[in-house]
Amino acid sequence: MSNIHHQQSSPSKNENILLETVKTIGLSLVLAFGVRTFVAEARYIPSGSMEPTLQINDRLIIDKVSYDFISPQRGEIVVFNPTKTLLSENYHEAFIKRVIGLPEETVKIKNGLVYINGSPLKENYLEAKPDYQWGPVIVPKNSYLVLGDNRNNSYDSHYWGFVPHNKIIGRAIVRFYPLNRIGFFN
Repeated sequence: MSNIHHQQSSPSKNENILLETVKTIGLSLVLAFGVRTFVAEARYIPSGSMEPTLQINDRLIIDKVSYDFISPQRGEIVVFNPTKTLLSENYHEAFIKRVIGLPEETVKIKNGLVYINGSPLKENYLEAKPDYQWGPVIVPKNSYLVLGDNRNNSYDSHYWGFVPHNKIIGRAIVRFYPLNRIGFFN
């Protein structure tokens, strides 16, 4: 018997590293796309309409899952796709505003206060009280009235109407930049 040692051809070490790197990058891209599409995504603030709560260039994480199971609540900060009215005015980027009026509530703005079903809303997050009168209006079913915290400098529901539930992308849950303003939203 002869002792013949058969060598199987095996990929070189460099080929294995390259293959593993490609697999890792591919999996990372799939996971990142999946998370961004279905779970959470980062957003930045392009305008001062939500001051003082959100400043221009703040970076936020948006929870995209919660509203599949629960309804938006008053006071939450939401990101939404443009409504039909906004699209007709050539707005194509997402908006960020605070939920003020819930489905089937009557909302009125008078003498610097927002009234929900006749009761004044306590708002400790405003830049300044609204200097306009508006309403009363009834929020349609499955829709929300959203306003900016910088009421007098915000292009929001009091101009263009209500946000249907199916236009809402998600809610702001945490600011991660700038570092000195990191924190969760209630």
